[in-house]
Amino acid sequence: MSLTPDAIATLSKVSTATITTVLLKKGLRNVWMRGARPLHPGQKRLVGAAFTLRFVPAREDLATPESWSSPISTRTAIEAMPEGCIAVVDAMGISDAGIFGDILCARMVKRGVTALITDGVVRDLEGVMGTNLPVWCNGYAAPPSVAGLTFVGWGEPIGCGGVAVFPNDIVVADQDGAVLIPQAFLDHVLAEGPEQERMEGWIVNEVNNGASLPGLYPMNAETKARYAASKK
Repeated sequence: MSLTPDAIATLSKVSTATITTVLLKKGLRNVWMRGARPLHPGQKRLVGAAFTLRFVPAREDLATPESWSSPISTRTAIEAMPEGCIAVVDAMGISDAGIFGDILCARMVKRGVTALITDGVVRDLEGVMGTNLPVWCNGYAAPPSVAGLTFVGWGEPIGCGGVAVFPNDIVVADQDGAVLIPQAFLDHVLAEGPEQERMEGWIVNEVNNGASLPGLYPMNAETKARYAASKK
């Protein structure tokens, strides 16, 4: 199922916490990308298809400033990013070498990239913030990527924050972090996510009205009947 504008609109109203619950019920436990936190508080929830990039540990003959001019470089990868994608970068959790700085992020904005998500860090923090590119990352550091990483490619399966990410998997990111929706489960999340949000909103209202949790969360038969009646 493709990521249509309607699908994006639906997922924009479903929290990452809810998505993890919906996928857990289908047996998927490992979908939250560790270390990918919103760089700026208050970033709105964003949805996009994953455009994957991969780094490996730095090797001195390959991880050089000259490599930035190579056909296999982050610069070339950015030029291949389609509008609306979310760039998901495997930086192996390295926290002392910034994978992207302000110039690269500014170019991503010009290309219409929705967001950057990585288990690594960025550099040129003030400049990156100034681009207004939404970023989920593990912090920031002054040294460039080649100080600790070698860029090896894009458009292939990666591991980001301990999660397997395949190109064009769906990513949703909000204040709780970034979660992955495998393509095969997109239609299920679109169907179940809004209902889970609706149900939990009803439960919160019950709690605010003084209801106790046993039998409410999770619901027993009587509570399920009351909830069903509330939707009529």
